Amino acid sequence: MFAKLLSTNNDKTTILIRLMVGVVFLSEGIQKFLFPGSLGAGRFKKIGIPNPEFFGPFVGTFEITCGILILFGLFTRFAAIPLIIIMLVAFTTTKAPLLADGIWKMFHDSRTDWAMLLGSIFLLIRGGGKWSLDNRMTQPK
Repeated sequence: MFAKLLSTNNDKTTILIRLMVGVVFLSEGIQKFLFPGSLGAGRFKKIGIPNPEFFGPFVGTFEITCGILILFGLFTRFAAIPLIIIMLVAFTTTKAPLLADGIWKMFHDSRTDWAMLLGSIFLLIRGGGKWSLDNRMTQPK
């Protein structure tokens, strides 16, 4: 069953989605530690996340770890799951309130969030692709 979860297709272009999702999450996770007041615990406190001193670094750690895993295509489907959850929480806490300013404002301000959510869902469904460690580990010798 574990091998089935690691299995992936031989699509060479999946690496483009992996690069997009992996680099953005890795960068955002690092920034939560570099700029905790504006992007980490401070931001979490501002938007009403409980216990922001815990959840800022907690989320940052997941973003870094899962971003790296996705970049290498290692445990891609597993790594996509926490990132999907992070994006769903981001939508409900930071983007849904923007609807008060109109749907187009919300769509404009959430374009990166949509790309990260849909990219992560794509990786959950398709796996890491041809150029991934998942593919190397599941190929017959």
